[in-house]
Amino acid sequence: VQLQASGGGLVQPGGSLRLSCAASGRSFSSLPVGWFRQPPGKEREFVAAIKWSGGMTFYADSVRGRFTISRDGAKNTVYLQMNSLKPEDTAVYYCAADGDLRLNVYTSKEYDYWGQGTLVTVSS
Repeated sequence: VQLQASGGGLVQPGGSLRLSCAASGRSFSSLPVGWFRQPPGKEREFVAAIKWSGGMTFYADSVRGRFTISRDGAKNTVYLQMNSLKPEDTAVYYCAADGDLRLNVYTSKEYDYWGQGTLVTVSS
């Protein structure tokens, strides 16, 4: 599976961005997909995840209520809609996927496939 993350950029505090994670090589429809981010000088952290089966979604406390993860099966793409952005959301955002439906979605080491990252900068 090859993943391509896109949609990052510079946005003012309170603004919105939508990140996309497009998959090629196989269908996304059966894979858990997660978004992680790495702020400058910090470790990578979990942001959100989705499991196709039942449409289950998971969020970090820091983004719950502001970010929404969703998928478009026809486009083989997972999205991360980010609203009410804050300067502390500044990071390189990565999407990841794995073939194990039972994986711990919160743990980056569980994922086998990673996109290249897209930079989100929240600043006035």
